[in-house]
Amino acid sequence: MDGKAAPNGVATIEDRILRITGYYGYYPGYSSQKSASRSSVIQCKPGGNCPSRHRGMTRQLSPLSVAEDSAAPILELQNRSPSGICRHSRVERQSRSEEGTQTHTENSSQEAEGQTRCQSCTSTFLKLIWRFLIILSVSSSWVGTTQFVKITYETFDCPFFMTWFSTNWNIMVFPIYYSGHLATAQEKQSPIKKFRECSRIFGEDGLTLKLFLKRTAPFSILWTLTNYLYLLALKKLTATDVSALFCCNKAFVFLLSWIVLKDRFMGARIVAAIMAITGIVMMAYADGFQGDSIIGVAYAVGSASTSALYKVLFKMFLGSANFGEAAHFVSTLGFFNLIFISVTPIILYFTKVEYWSPFSAVPWGYLCGVAGLWLAFNILVNVGVVLTYPILISIGTVLSVPGNAAVDLLKHKMIFSVVRLGATIIICIGFLLMLLPEEWDEITLRFINSLKEKKSEDHADDITDSSVHTRSRSRANGTVSIPLA
Repeated sequence: MDGKAAPNGVATIEDRILRITGYYGYYPGYSSQKSASRSSVIQCKPGGNCPSRHRGMTRQLSPLSVAEDSAAPILELQNRSPSGICRHSRVERQSRSEEGTQTHTENSSQEAEGQTRCQSCTSTFLKLIWRFLIILSVSSSWVGTTQFVKITYETFDCPFFMTWFSTNWNIMVFPIYYSGHLATAQEKQSPIKKFRECSRIFGEDGLTLKLFLKRTAPFSILWTLTNYLYLLALKKLTATDVSALFCCNKAFVFLLSWIVLKDRFMGARIVAAIMAITGIVMMAYADGFQGDSIIGVAYAVGSASTSALYKVLFKMFLGSANFGEAAHFVSTLGFFNLIFISVTPIILYFTKVEYWSPFSAVPWGYLCGVAGLWLAFNILVNVGVVLTYPILISIGTVLSVPGNAAVDLLKHKMIFSVVRLGATIIICIGFLLMLLPEEWDEITLRFINSLKEKKSEDHADDITDSSVHTRSRSRANGTVSIPLA
């Protein structure tokens, strides 16, 4: 194989081929050096002290291709540097450990994010259930109170005594609140200390005899009138009609607040007030403005008016109150009713306006049912305003109208005239309009603008997608669209 050396230093045919092809690893004299190394490996005896034994044994002595021979120096260099191999493997292990750490971190962050989403969904679901239960409880307690009164009238026709008896149960509102405080609060307070703390609703000095008579007397009278007129209306009208007419108190509250408290004027609430008045007129017209119907409508409207006056005066003189202060105030009304108004049913009894012959003939079970449901309604109203939104209490109140209608239709087989049904629907719509927030117009405009922006963005995205699709089709057909300047 060996030939004479060429002028350019290429000794063998193999060197010439490698030089011409420019093969990787070629250098002049490569083939002669390779043959010399092979001869040195062959001449080295087994067991002898051969200095190049380690280097020669790293390579296979089988016939090699040209590509393996050209890569042999690189393999020899790699085999001669074990530290390089260790460094490479260490880098690989570090990179693998870093990748494993990053993967573990990503997995843990995804799991934490999933747990957070599950917790937020669970809390939202529980809040919705809680609000739904509040609405259902308020509506059910008010429907139950109205229906129990109608049942009680069958055997006991004494509306003022029922009003007085039910109002006395308000004394238990503050003890119930304090029991809840002991069960839930971390820092327990004594009953006297809690009572004095909640007495600040009457002023910085707390509840004094002067304030007790000055502040409690008008509110107690309004409370008694509201309930008494409501019960009188139930003697003349159906439960559905009375509950629908009582919903007009929301419109009366707005009108009184606008006149007395100088609240903000709202066109939507004026429309709601007009709708409430229209419903009242239609309800009175249902029986031709005569008989018990017009008297019952007057009683129901009077009850709604005194209720509205009570709320406006409470806001004017006492302001906003938390649950403890409201519970204290309602219990104070119960005490005032027990001490000062107890003389009224006695007078009515001896004048035989509200008279019952045997004391055992009083249906105490129905009376306790009316009083208990009324107490539950008052507690739910105060608790719901503090723990949820006041709008939920209003929705629960207006839902008592279809609730009473269902009971009247299924149990008492009532037939509703078209005029009464239309009046009820108009009053309920006006009540719902009253629930609109003060900034409802701004909120509506922002919502409409956001819908327009979203629609324009979607339209722009559709145009972009269609243009991209058109370009791809034109390129596939071999044409290119050139935009005009």
